[in-house]
Amino acid sequence: MSILDTIIQSPQLPQYIDRLQHVLDEERQRREQFFERMTENDKAEFINGEMVMHSPVKLRHNEAVRNLLVLLSIHVQQRDLGLVGFEKLLISLTRNDYEPDLCFFRVEHAIDFAPDQMRFPAPDFIVEVLSPSTEANDRGVKFEDYAAHGVAEYWLIDPVSETVEQYLLESDVFILQIKARTGTITSLAVAGFEIPIRAIFDAAEHAAALQQLFAR
Repeated sequence: MSILDTIIQSPQLPQYIDRLQHVLDEERQRREQFFERMTENDKAEFINGEMVMHSPVKLRHNEAVRNLLVLLSIHVQQRDLGLVGFEKLLISLTRNDYEPDLCFFRVEHAIDFAPDQMRFPAPDFIVEVLSPSTEANDRGVKFEDYAAHGVAEYWLIDPVSETVEQYLLESDVFILQIKARTGTITSLAVAGFEIPIRAIFDAAEHAAALQQLFAR
């Protein structure tokens, strides 16, 4: 029996509903304050009622994000596949607001976005680069939330072990497809996007992958 089933069957159900409604009302107020206070200079997220400010990243984290961003952006632009977002693009879901390291919207989902838009729906593809301060959320609440909102593909990149984990959505749950340090990785959400895993971490491999992209 799930926790929800236990609550539904409890004689205290009305009291639980009142308490939950009070929590959600307070959380909604804090979320509105979050939207009012945040600026384009902030790197911040709103998670389970709390504003989470992010500290500067380490160089290895920045390099992994940049390398993948360049490869993904060129591929998407060459084929007019949609929109690539990065760093401070705010993804607003039902309860929480996230700023993933990278994300991608298929063209049919991005076509109506406005130039001054600052809040966006769930993308088709998300990448989070792990750090000690974010890994728990990247593997926890974000993992569950992204899946619940129909994100088709989720990559977790560890810049220390230089490993990529690829998860695909199946029946509203992310299923691990590969976890690897070498070889190639092929996206299902971004049509035709296939790169060497080492191109995310190694400068020479990244340059070679770029040459292959431009040669296509």
